[in-house]
Amino acid sequence: MEASAPGRRRRRGWRRAPAAGSPLTRAAVVLLLSAFVARATPSVGYLIRLPRSFHLTQDTVKIVGSSNFPVKVYVMLHQKSPHVLCVTPRLRNSEMIDPSFQWHGPRGKIISVENSTAQVTSTGSLIFQNFEEGMSGVYTCFLEYKPTVEEIVKNLQLKYVIYAYREPHYYYQFTARYHAAPCNSIYNISFEKKLLQILSKLVLDLSCEVSLLKSECHRVKMQRAGLQNELFFTFSVSSLDTEKGPKPCTDHSCESSKRLSKAKNLIERFFNQQIEVLGRRAEPLPEIYYIEGTLQMVWINRCFPGYGMNTLKHPKCPECCVICSPGSYNPRDGTHCLQCNSSLAFGAKACV
Repeated sequence: MEASAPGRRRRRGWRRAPAAGSPLTRAAVVLLLSAFVARATPSVGYLIRLPRSFHLTQDTVKIVGSSNFPVKVYVMLHQKSPHVLCVTPRLRNSEMIDPSFQWHGPRGKIISVENSTAQVTSTGSLIFQNFEEGMSGVYTCFLEYKPTVEEIVKNLQLKYVIYAYREPHYYYQFTARYHAAPCNSIYNISFEKKLLQILSKLVLDLSCEVSLLKSECHRVKMQRAGLQNELFFTFSVSSLDTEKGPKPCTDHSCESSKRLSKAKNLIERFFNQQIEVLGRRAEPLPEIYYIEGTLQMVWINRCFPGYGMNTLKHPKCPECCVICSPGSYNPRDGTHCLQCNSSLAFGAKACV
């Protein structure tokens, strides 16, 4: 899912060619950019929209079954599951005499009370303490009970399909344009490296990283004017706590979405300060400078391999990256699981 943020209106004044003999050398441009790092103090910001799935396990504490169809349950990877009850909505509000519960996991294996990964309570609830990817599958509860002391024993079988899900791999993608030196000039390459160093330093304390996706130099014919050289930069800003290890911190204020929002604010401020500094200059423009109004930003969601989003299949978790069901796979950072004719297990990353 993507949402664009329009850039500011472009001012033609910044596109004029630099005057000959400009006292601001190419090396000075680098120093000018470096100065912005010290000026850009962190700011607090929040994403406008968070995936609803982030609070799924808190909002849905207890899940009841159905005698008519398997009930889908979603558990965030490496988190505690909601309580999966071995009752229907009607039985939950009824009295049961001498109830007996037995849970069977994937491949029909009985879940014992002493199980280290799953717990069955005395009232028959199934709870996972640290849900792993391989725990996804079909779980069946066999219930025996008497409605009253005088009645015979009744049997009920309830099925649940329990899916692991995880936060999407979300990031910001930026594009920006700079007035440049001739496209074959080594100064453009040096400027590109220095710019990436500055941007990386800006977001380092937020445990975010900047990655260059594309850098191209083109000759642009201006309206009612001549040709000029421009650098087209495309870079991404993402969180470091995806699959590279434990999260930098566990405090609520350190959530990936909030850190990414702060990083976005710092980068936008950095480009705005370039405009302010150039606007106060009395000297001619340097050879390489940011073109006002060209900064564009999109917000991108992707799922990790083996996971995908599917609103139709998972309407109660529409923005979750849910583990791919048997017979489907996701080989790369995509949004959806793809169908495959082969017999695949949960979380397949390839069609074999």
